[in-house]
Amino acid sequence: MRNGQELSAWQGDLGSQYIDRNDFSSEKLTYGIKAWDRMLRKREHIHSILEVGSNIGLNLWYLHHLLGDEVKLSAVEPNPRAYEILRTQKRFPLAQVWQGDAFKLPLNDNSYDLTFTCGVLIHIHPDDLHRAAAEIVRVSRRYVLCAEYFSRQPVEIPYLGKSGLLWKRDFGRMYLSLFPGLEILDYGFLWEEDFKFFDDITWWLFIKKGS
Repeated sequence: MRNGQELSAWQGDLGSQYIDRNDFSSEKLTYGIKAWDRMLRKREHIHSILEVGSNIGLNLWYLHHLLGDEVKLSAVEPNPRAYEILRTQKRFPLAQVWQGDAFKLPLNDNSYDLTFTCGVLIHIHPDDLHRAAAEIVRVSRRYVLCAEYFSRQPVEIPYLGKSGLLWKRDFGRMYLSLFPGLEILDYGFLWEEDFKFFDDITWWLFIKKGS
């Protein structure tokens, strides 16, 4: 187990700076709804969703507008400033919000129909990925979705000019190799030219076998 230096960075100034680069806007909402409608086009029986590493909650905002009030939305966020913004925002209802991280989710097994990350696994050191992914799978009742940067081979790239903060890989293959109880339901690519604010993201939607 490593010392969690990436998590400390996101709990501190790096996470707070990320907040300052993001905001709620009607333009983002249009593309966000479009992106999530694409990623969940094969959805069935989703009544509850948990985002792990939600920042101020843009993805949950999109999902609320796409799926409506009948879907319970919750979040886990490590940065205290982002957590407070998320907890006190009035744009959409949240069932639960926790200040925490992917390594120890404060939830029972099979708690949510869908658990997901978007641009979060890339910031977890490869040595720690299994622990985080295992927690995400554990609390999912039916679906697991990840939307991350893709590389056929694992590779580290600088993030804001700094090393030790971002790694790309084939996260779909990682999930399937680590968790034989998952199978792939759908996958795709959000091209920034078409989806604007999603920054060339590859996504995978898994379903738990027998769920």
